Amino acid sequence: MSNPFVWIVEPLDPKQPLKKFFNLSKLGDVRYAHLPFSIRVLLEAAIRNCDEFLVKKGDVENILNWKVMQHKNVEVPFRPARVILQDFTGVPAVVDFAAMRDAVKKLGGDPEKINPICPADLVIDHSIQVDFNRQSDSLQKNQDLEFERNRERFEFLKWGSQAFKNLRIIPPGSGIIHQVNLEYLARVVMDQDGYYYPDSVVGTDSHTTMIDGLGVLGWGVGGIEAEAVMLGQPISMVLPEVVGYKLLGNPQPLVTSTDIVLTITKHLRQVGVVGKFVEFFGPGVAQLSIAARATIANMCPEYGATAAYFPVDDISIGYLMQTGRDKEKVMCTKRYLEAVGMLRDFKNSSQDPDFTQVVELDLHTVVPCCSGPKRPQDKVAVSDMKKDFETCLGAKQGFKGFQIAPDRHNSIVKFNFEGCDFELAHGSVVIAAITSCTNTSNPSVMLGAGLLAKKAVEAGLTVKPYIKTSLSPGSGVVTYYLRESGVMSYLSQLGFDVVGYGCMTCIGNSGPLPESVVEAITQGDLVAVGVLSGNRNFEGRVHPNTRANYLASPPLVIAYAIAGTVRIDFEKEPLGINASGKKIFLKDIWPTRNEIQAVERQFVIPGMFKEVYQKIETVNKSWNALDASSDKLYTWNPKSTYIKSPPFFDGLTLALQTPKTIEDAYVLLSFGDSVTTDHISPAGNIARNSPAARYLTSRGLTPREFNSYGSRRGNDAVMARGTFANIRLVNKFIDKQGPQTIHFPSGEILDVFDAAERYKQAGHPLIVLAGKEYGAGSSRDWAAKGPFLLGVKAVLAESYERIHRSNLVGMGVIPLQYLPGEDAGTLGLTGRERYTIIIPEKLKPQMNVQIKLDTGKTFHVIMRFDTDVELTYFHNGGILNYMIRKMAS
Repeated sequence: MSNPFVWIVEPLDPKQPLKKFFNLSKLGDVRYAHLPFSIRVLLEAAIRNCDEFLVKKGDVENILNWKVMQHKNVEVPFRPARVILQDFTGVPAVVDFAAMRDAVKKLGGDPEKINPICPADLVIDHSIQVDFNRQSDSLQKNQDLEFERNRERFEFLKWGSQAFKNLRIIPPGSGIIHQVNLEYLARVVMDQDGYYYPDSVVGTDSHTTMIDGLGVLGWGVGGIEAEAVMLGQPISMVLPEVVGYKLLGNPQPLVTSTDIVLTITKHLRQVGVVGKFVEFFGPGVAQLSIAARATIANMCPEYGATAAYFPVDDISIGYLMQTGRDKEKVMCTKRYLEAVGMLRDFKNSSQDPDFTQVVELDLHTVVPCCSGPKRPQDKVAVSDMKKDFETCLGAKQGFKGFQIAPDRHNSIVKFNFEGCDFELAHGSVVIAAITSCTNTSNPSVMLGAGLLAKKAVEAGLTVKPYIKTSLSPGSGVVTYYLRESGVMSYLSQLGFDVVGYGCMTCIGNSGPLPESVVEAITQGDLVAVGVLSGNRNFEGRVHPNTRANYLASPPLVIAYAIAGTVRIDFEKEPLGINASGKKIFLKDIWPTRNEIQAVERQFVIPGMFKEVYQKIETVNKSWNALDASSDKLYTWNPKSTYIKSPPFFDGLTLALQTPKTIEDAYVLLSFGDSVTTDHISPAGNIARNSPAARYLTSRGLTPREFNSYGSRRGNDAVMARGTFANIRLVNKFIDKQGPQTIHFPSGEILDVFDAAERYKQAGHPLIVLAGKEYGAGSSRDWAAKGPFLLGVKAVLAESYERIHRSNLVGMGVIPLQYLPGEDAGTLGLTGRERYTIIIPEKLKPQMNVQIKLDTGKTFHVIMRFDTDVELTYFHNGGILNYMIRKMAS
């Protein structure tokens, strides 16, 4: 190990010199103590792992004065200790690895050099869907159908676990990746090769940040970048600004951690933290459990930050013990953190670091709330929900509007379900899902939901049978303590049976609604509602037939399911009337914090975690029975519609190609603000009239066999056709929502894929125009791979979400950004022009480049390659091409 610093290595305990630790605080300057804790972990990982650390010995002063550093755009090569993946992003990663082995072999290299060098855990949690609910055997039926649909994908992943070293697969049915990471995988402090050092992680899912709540620095990256990390390439990043988020006071008795995170999400979106770290401090942090901190850290992508870090304190150490971690290792973790000054006392203000900016929240000001109807940052107090929804009904089409004519606001559609007559109206709840690691990892809100269900049943309340209710915990531990505490049966009586252990409704795997419900929604053009304890509610994500979707705590999910509508004022209107004619209000059945804490202390115990996790890799009999090849090179099946060798490396040579000016490009699509990766590359159902459906039909599949876009990310032919296929896509060229655009040479309106194919056949390059926050949402790499395969050479946007910009760089697609104060409107761009983007011979990070239009107009934009390493990837045509050349040579 070499680096330009005089690195101090000392025994952790002089009496036990076998274990040693790296100690950044021994660099020789006590001013290290003022660095944010997140920056300390970042720098330690950079210096510990990297020979090519870019700050030279004489710049130690700048390391310690990190505020100076960040404004100098200093690159930090961060190589995390671990990588985690879920199957929707993990399958394409393993597909890429298999194809990279083929490419390295063709170039004369050793294909087995394509292999993870750091521990990588892949949790299969994205495949299961809510096909069955409200049945005692829903769980088994959904798991059986999951295997029926995904057997080929699972066999491929099992091959990968045998063909690649350091790749561990956590089988389906085990839980949600981030909850499994929190409860089981995370170390907090690594113990490797005789040394201790802070745990750190990147994951191919944007909510990897959840682990920041335990004091493990982690964030989501695109699958492309994660693949490079697994192969030993550090993440090159500019040292980030750190916003200190000071928490004060105590939450009110009725407030949950969900209410706190939705409040923080709205606040930090207003502050503006894209590309920055957020680090929490202040006495209010000490009032939050690790589960509550993890909930707040989980939704970091929704407020746009890179990381949302809670330094380790005694509560973190207590959580490690509660979740059944080895006691001796936990004590070593604590001693190490104490020795290096990394164990935080949030009540001791003398430990408060220096931050770029400080913002505050008094927890006592937080009120029960939801977020919606279309974005996580659009918080609505529960007391305002009825009024807010009714305002949204008539408001102009947008994030807070549906543009329903006033005379239709009270429309009612009658329908029959299972022999009984019912009515639907605007605001009717048709999906109520307790789902997502965001909340199911928190025993307080889960037991709160269970206790509320118990009181509701005892009061004689029910949930209408047509509402699609479901409970999908993030780990088996949740079911264990719900059952042992006696509340599971009450949840089942209200329809909240366990339907699976996976992301399910939160990612759009909500399954079908009853046909009569869909017909009623369509007949009345109703704004039907989904209420879920998830982290995202973008248009078209949860279900095609729920135009309004609200994020809420698990107890509120049940409350709105009982009410059957969001057009209710819980303070003035009853949830329902029981058989005795008594009006039951929400306040009558809402459990107190003392009730919840008493049950949690009794039933959430270490033995549960140990029992569940000691058998996590072997408990799934269907997975154990899968047979997979152990060959080091994958044998591609040309008939497969799930797994296909991608074309990314076709024709790749060791010689670099000089980047060329993009000449006379057409605009494929023109967008406004907040276009998400769900819009660019949807994960849910494959519409029967889509290009992807036509392709699958041509391969002999029926609609029942289409599965989802997310499950077919191992096949580029499906995914290219699914790019920009979201049914809620708003393209400025078209006067209605839908995945279509104008093919300008002919003037025809075509599906986006079909238009792109026409352009490609004629040899025309393409670009995309967009507004602010382009690429918000999930970390999916197909939101960059798909446009690349359509022939998109560049995107011009007002701003980018961090992960998506990185993914574009990774695929060799140029991210361009308007100069400050400029946008398509100020420049008079219609998108109907043709664009020539001048690429100079000599490039440097964040340089300005010129764009010439066929109208004669010229203007400059910023080329968002932010580091020299990113420029290296661009010269190679992308990060994976760079890695192949590196391995082959």
